[in-house]
Amino acid sequence: MLVVYQHAAARRDLVEQFVYLAEAAGLDTAERFLANAEASFHDLARQPLIGAPLTLRHPDLATMRKWRITDFENHLIFYLPHPDGVTIVRVLHAARDWWSLLGLETS
Repeated sequence: MLVVYQHAAARRDLVEQFVYLAEAAGLDTAERFLANAEASFHDLARQPLIGAPLTLRHPDLATMRKWRITDFENHLIFYLPHPDGVTIVRVLHAARDWWSLLGLETS
């Protein structure tokens, strides 16, 4: 069985985006965002290599990839594939300085 693990930071990201979308675009949009995020996570668990790989120096993050939430293309999922699914590390808006937010340096 495939599993989707979520870091605490990813869960916080989802809550923050839900609140923002509920206030800015309405509760229906915010609920659709969460449903689409969960569906995208499960898509990644089934096909973990579909996301674009990131070239990172940190050995624990060498396999990190990014993917977009279905119908919310400005929201990026940063995840690590593993044999039984994926670990969702962060979910960030593409306009943000996600390299800094992730605390990453490129090679």
